[in-house]
Formats: sequence, C-alpha cells, structure tokens
Amino acid sequence: MANLEKNQAKAVSKYVRMSSTKVRRVLKQIQGLSYKEGLMILEFMPYRACRPIWKTLYSAASNAQNNVGLNKENLIIKNAFANQGPTFKRSRSRAKGRNFKILKPTCHINIVVENNSENLIFF
Repeated sequence: MANLEKNQAKAVSKYVRMSSTKVRRVLKQIQGLSYKEGLMILEFMPYRACRPIWKTLYSAASNAQNNVGLNKENLIIKNAFANQGPTFKRSRSRAKGRNFKILKPTCHINIVVENNSENLIFF
C-alpha cells in the first residue's frame, strides 16, 4: 500500500493490544461504506475493537482533508485490513514450580480512504 493514488489517504495504528482476528471481524463490516456510515456503525457496535478502528478511520479522513485536500463528506473506505503484530510473551507461576505461558497478541490496523467520484457534482 505504499503507492497511493492522488485521491487516496491512509492511516495506520500499530501495536494495538488486541488480536488481529477480532479486529478483522469489525473491519469487514465497514469496508466499502462511506466515511460517515463507517463512523456511525463503529459507534454503536458492541465490540472492544471499535474504538481503535474508529480512531484510525478518523485519522485517515483527517489525513485526506489536510494532506490531500479532499472533503470528508465524499470519502469512502476503500481498504481496511489488520495485520498481526508482535506477540508479548509473559509467564505465570503455577503449582510445583511450573510456569504457564501467557501470550498477549497485538495487531496493526490499516485503513485507506478515497474520494467517491459518484458523489461529485460537475457544473
């Protein structure tokens, strides 16, 4: 995703302390929607993953407005995906001198927004 078109912007949240599969479940719901619909859906969904996704989507729209000069009203979510990040490894002491491994997964959230050419009105 290094090569973005001139009507696209993206935002990345790294090292989010959540499993990538749980984040992907929410990202599938908002992919292809408009920016406003995506924010509204994320606000009312009951999943914990919605908050970091909402922040990343808001950041992508702000990047589109400030860096590319696009209007937030005309944005659609072109691409939204989550990659697995590094796993924090911890241990907990158990009976008889044994250890129990605790894995704390992280993920990287990527959201690409683009200008929706269907909503543009030409005079």
